Amino acid sequence: MGSSPADTIPPERLAGKVAVITGAGTGIGAATARRFAAEGAAVVLTGRREEPLHAAAEGLGERALCVPADVTDAAAVRGVRDAALDRFGGLDIVVANAGGHGVGAATDVDDAAWQRGLQANLNSAFVTARETLPELRSRHGCMVMVSSIAGLAAAPEMCGYVTAKHALIGLTRSLARDYGKDGVRVNALCPGWVRTPMADAEMDELGRLHGIGRQEAYRLATKDTPLGRPAEPEEIASIIAFLGSADSAVMTGTVLVADAGAGAVDLPTLAFTP
Repeated sequence: MGSSPADTIPPERLAGKVAVITGAGTGIGAATARRFAAEGAAVVLTGRREEPLHAAAEGLGERALCVPADVTDAAAVRGVRDAALDRFGGLDIVVANAGGHGVGAATDVDDAAWQRGLQANLNSAFVTARETLPELRSRHGCMVMVSSIAGLAAAPEMCGYVTAKHALIGLTRSLARDYGKDGVRVNALCPGWVRTPMADAEMDELGRLHGIGRQEAYRLATKDTPLGRPAEPEEIASIIAFLGSADSAVMTGTVLVADAGAGAVDLPTLAFTP
């Protein structure tokens, strides 16, 4: 059997680093906070809901600080940044993981829903980047943008989400080009299906359509991927930790895909699959 990400954590690879993680209360964000702390980093967990943040930080001790904030608001992000500076003395890594919203085909999406999708998935990352870049520039830090395979191809009836996640890759490349000269690296990660509360809700909806349970829905959603399964949040967190570490020192403007091989599949040949 292969090793799990928890079995292969490099000792203290992120020692002395300070990270801000948005959307840190659940799923990928919470797993990333745990992974960073395990690798020696101090972590600032932020998100709109206070209770999940504290649950995610449980057991991390003095290496973790919870700062509830809406990261689409510039003043709130500055508050998160300042909390990191006051508590830990600096800021080296920013993980822009907050997201959500953006469901519906174009003719079903009103102006308010469109703006919610952009705010949650694109503006949150842009505002977080803009307000933390001065500190990242001063410490030659890095940023990881959590996009999605929806940033590379279109899912059905997800117009706002797909558009924002595509734009997030453009933002990654723009930041990488403009601030590489200052020693700042910016990379994007595009996960496929990951077992998170948001994905669980989507699987429950898929299950209702087919009269099956959540686990069967995950199997249905991933049956045509080469690995045939969703990722666990910890598996995605291990990739984010790599992008935040010196092991990826020559990488910037890069888009990494972690989709169980979905993007390698030639869709028109699925009919020939035994």
